[in-house]
Amino acid sequence: MRLLLLGGTEFVGRAVAEAAVGRGWEVTAFHRGRHEAPEGVTSVLGDRTDPEGLAALSGGAWDAVVDTWSGAPSVVGEAARALKASVERYVYVSSRSVYAYPGPAGLTEDGPLVEGASADAGPTAYPQDKLGGELAAEAVFGDRAVLVRAGLILGPWENIGRLPWWLGRIARGGPVLAPGPRDNPLQYIDARDLAAWIVGAVEQGLDGPYNLVSPSGHTTMGGLLDACVRATGSDAELRWTDPGPILAAGVEPWTDLPVWLPPGEAHDSMHGGDVSKALATGLRCRPVEETVADTWSWLRSIGGQAPQRPDRPTLGLSPEAEARVLTGDA
Repeated sequence: MRLLLLGGTEFVGRAVAEAAVGRGWEVTAFHRGRHEAPEGVTSVLGDRTDPEGLAALSGGAWDAVVDTWSGAPSVVGEAARALKASVERYVYVSSRSVYAYPGPAGLTEDGPLVEGASADAGPTAYPQDKLGGELAAEAVFGDRAVLVRAGLILGPWENIGRLPWWLGRIARGGPVLAPGPRDNPLQYIDARDLAAWIVGAVEQGLDGPYNLVSPSGHTTMGGLLDACVRATGSDAELRWTDPGPILAAGVEPWTDLPVWLPPGEAHDSMHGGDVSKALATGLRCRPVEETVADTWSWLRSIGGQAPQRPDRPTLGLSPEAEARVLTGDA
């Protein structure tokens, strides 16, 4: 199989490249040269946002392209049109943010979608951008488009700052604000498991939308943070705190305390999706302990500081704010 990656040097794209190379595929990564492609991947340098940027790919032929673009939907449309004659299948890594909020627990791929998305739009808001990207891919490739609606993505090479922040905080030790309830279920996907499913989807000739996260309750907030303590070997003391005092202190779920959402509409939307369709087509999710341990090993191998996407905000609670909540001074 021959695979083209638009990107392929960071996080999800990198994981897809490594998964495909691991299966003996011929993999080409079209990227701007800011990061090295994984071993075994052929690099073609260029910028897809330049008017003639994709010309470097002319004359090529691939069984599939994987596109992780998160900006203007029109950029996805331009790539799809440019590659229509040279690619058999278009895999667009979308997001479960395309569903209208709030989404109930158990939401399937047939759930209502956000309004205001357009395949030809410039950059707007993230949900509309991702849905617009889906529309752009489908407009050109029709039933040869695979729409990968990923949820929370964790694992080695993460450049968003969620799991790396928790690992760094717990590695420092001492009392740690652990947002409850401890048994709050989480739904996420290891980037490597996401990549393995994508490669399998190409092999199976799948099409249409798929929710791509672990089954709800694959782990809990307690399971995640306990795994962080074990992986780091830290003397950290997890101080489980009810959502009320945390929210009253002005601490923001998801951003100040990455991954965490208190029980309610937001939690059900993010951590309660139906993934039976993906499971039936080969999705397998490794234990949270493996995701956490491997991410910690990777962090240590690069000096402890994770890369940060420039288009995403820095996440995590300041030590001062954490101390105020823990002491009740907030």
